[in-house]
Amino acid sequence: MTRNQILKDTQAAYVTAEGAAYCGDSLDLLRQLPDDSVQLVMTSPPFALQRQKEYGNKEQHEYIDWLAEFATLVHQKLRRDGSFVLDLGGSYEKGVPVRSLYNFRIPIRFCDEIGFFLAEDFYWFNPSKLPSPIEWVNKRKIRAKDSVNTVWWFSKTENPKADVTRVLAPYSNRMKKLLDDPDKYYQPKMRPSGHDIGKGFSKDNGGSIPSNLLQIPNSESNGQYLSGCKAVSVKQHPARFPAKLPEFFIRFLSNPGDLVVDLFAGSNTTGQVAETEGRQWLAFENNIEYVAASAFRFLTKNDKPEEMQKIYKRICDRKTVDLRKYQLEKLPKIAAVTNSESYSQTSLLDYLAP
Repeated sequence: MTRNQILKDTQAAYVTAEGAAYCGDSLDLLRQLPDDSVQLVMTSPPFALQRQKEYGNKEQHEYIDWLAEFATLVHQKLRRDGSFVLDLGGSYEKGVPVRSLYNFRIPIRFCDEIGFFLAEDFYWFNPSKLPSPIEWVNKRKIRAKDSVNTVWWFSKTENPKADVTRVLAPYSNRMKKLLDDPDKYYQPKMRPSGHDIGKGFSKDNGGSIPSNLLQIPNSESNGQYLSGCKAVSVKQHPARFPAKLPEFFIRFLSNPGDLVVDLFAGSNTTGQVAETEGRQWLAFENNIEYVAASAFRFLTKNDKPEEMQKIYKRICDRKTVDLRKYQLEKLPKIAAVTNSESYSQTSLLDYLAP
């Protein structure tokens, strides 16, 4: 079996050192994976908005049924300790300043009917998000801008693989002072809340436990993907999430060598992060132009526009491109991650072998 045939019935759009991107229906592609093979599904599907977007979102009334089809199959493909992380934006009911409850009905449906557990609810705060919806926020000024997405972390069992020490937040300046001189800034005692805070509180653990509110701006303007789109004069994906979002969950919920899958890959931010973090990855996207442009994420600034155009066209012509030869400058960084003790030296083909 060649790298172009990681999925038995579908040819890859492109392959890299750690993964492969495919163009096609995500349900059909997901069915080709062995059961119990995926450690993490990290994805952001088209949201259930009232206005149709160019990337193909569903109407609210049919959205939950549509998404449940994918979730049922994801549950089947996940390892026993695997996770399914779903980023969903909120929306309003049509014509009135009242919020839709669709994104809250989804975890109830997934847990009650499919068998998932809601391991934890996260909230992604994007401080750079523009005010919306225009009618209620900008014109009538009767609502605050919508800057938070719900990010549901589903698991197949009550005890999925997870290690919060891999995603510790930097200590505040105040905490750094306390660690430098505990006696000056801190005195062990019982707090009014009833918590007995002892001397262990002043131990340096390398960072603080992160909260489930993730503040990550989505304001990238000059990365390799955008530079490639501009150089080749192709349209960039209009709804990309920032790399820090999948990075958090990939580090938190998987180990180097594990398989990460994105069902609605778009510009393939998840695949790029998984590659950098030494994870095996698969990306599914049904728009061939988005898939072709996403290949720019795995190139370098030394790759000329003519070569990028050739790669883009070849993918659009449904011919597999092997990007490994373009990754030579990035491989030392990847090797530094994948050579860690916990990394299993297996190819993606070996990983998916029944």
